[in-house]
Amino acid sequence: MAVDIDLIKRLKDLTGVGLTDAKAALAANNGDFDKALKEMRAKGLTKAEKRSERVATAGVIGSYNHDGRIGVIVEVNCETDFVARNDIFTTLVKDIAMHIAAANPRFLSRETVPEEEIKSLEAELRAKAKSEAKPDNMLDKIVKGQIDKYLDEICLMSQPYIKNPDITLGDYVKEHNARLGENIVVHRFARMELGERL
Repeated sequence: MAVDIDLIKRLKDLTGVGLTDAKAALAANNGDFDKALKEMRAKGLTKAEKRSERVATAGVIGSYNHDGRIGVIVEVNCETDFVARNDIFTTLVKDIAMHIAAANPRFLSRETVPEEEIKSLEAELRAKAKSEAKPDNMLDKIVKGQIDKYLDEICLMSQPYIKNPDITLGDYVKEHNARLGENIVVHRFARMELGERL
């Protein structure tokens, strides 16, 4: 089957795979771009998972200022200075900073949320569920679902990405792992809002 060269280039640019792989993915999916993209992203995410064990000490500290009212500083690491200077990487850092300004996460990831905060929330949600006469055999499932939802809202890497809510910010970073061929890690961030009192 003949595949449109423009589709091949577009798939290559979006996923970071070679032209041959992009062409093969489109041919295998009868020219269906969306199916081919989904397949290549899945493969790319698998490779990105393997890269996550590699050390990332290069990178940049990026910033974003929204109308002089909200300021963000974020450190994003990669493996080499070459990638740190790449336009795709610097755009990623800017996108992450803009996301932080808009979504106001409190923590980097679920692993960084203090255990005592989760336990306190669990006790509060369990008491609320009991007061609403929820069945005892369903309490654990109800509380776990509510905690998961809460953590997705407050943790940067679990939040729906503001420019594409179908994926999380963590998935967006993993896509860039695949595109750039390096381990990329959001290391830390700070967000300040005018008039905010700590």
